[in-house]
Amino acid sequence: MAYVVTENCIRCKYMDCVTVCPVDCFREGDTMLVIDPDVCIDCGVCTPECPADAIRPDVEDGLRGWAAFNARYAPAWRPIARKGTPPPDAPAWDGVVGKLQSAFGVADPSLA
Repeated sequence: MAYVVTENCIRCKYMDCVTVCPVDCFREGDTMLVIDPDVCIDCGVCTPECPADAIRPDVEDGLRGWAAFNARYAPAWRPIARKGTPPPDAPAWDGVVGKLQSAFGVADPSLA
């Protein structure tokens, strides 16, 4: 099992999670973070730190596509170990449905 970053991180990208990760498994893209499944040690300390509630165990129902998404983008995106500045409009995007479609052009994360 690993943890995955899901749709609600898109355009929120608060980054509180990276400050508690003991193995620096987070990777940063332009609009969101992902977790590198090859680095994640499944400790789960990041989950309660996410203000957007965007981090989940990959074994939860419906998260297979997000596991594929995280695995696909982790090698391409840069490692992040320190919290940066979230987008100024992050609170306005928190909880918005359909962010994957607007940011990546697909509705299914396994196709992004």
